Amino acid sequence: MKQLIAFLFLGVSMTLFSQQIDYNTQKGYIAEGYDVVSYFTQKKPVAGKKKFQTTFDGAKFKFSSVKNLELFKGNPTKYIPQYGGYCAYAVAAKKTKMYIDAEAYEIRDGKLYLFYNSWLSNKLDDWKEGDTKKLQAKGDNNWKELKHKKN
Repeated sequence: MKQLIAFLFLGVSMTLFSQQIDYNTQKGYIAEGYDVVSYFTQKKPVAGKKKFQTTFDGAKFKFSSVKNLELFKGNPTKYIPQYGGYCAYAVAAKKTKMYIDAEAYEIRDGKLYLFYNSWLSNKLDDWKEGDTKKLQAKGDNNWKELKHKKN
């Protein structure tokens, strides 16, 4: 009986503590299917191709080349956008998840941040005009609470 209780407790604990991060895969892939490595290596977003794709932590990624796919596989956490690929400004300033325009981005402190952008509102501009270090800290803190909540 003790073994059964211990087994059930272990199963519940693993479910609670291994909950997957809610990644922004609005168009089926992280970063709307753009190659997350290209932001770093080519200094711009490049559309990924279906023939170069992988899954990491339950989320799908596309890449523009086999080289970028291999770079990602070698160190995925280096390239994954902050806050699950949701708008960094919305996570930081509003404590909410907002979809993005994958071409509105910033690399800061070696990390990729993506932003919402429309003709009415460019959250990248808001991010840069604000106290960015403070926004980063607030975003990191807010993400701890938001990352397991489904959007």
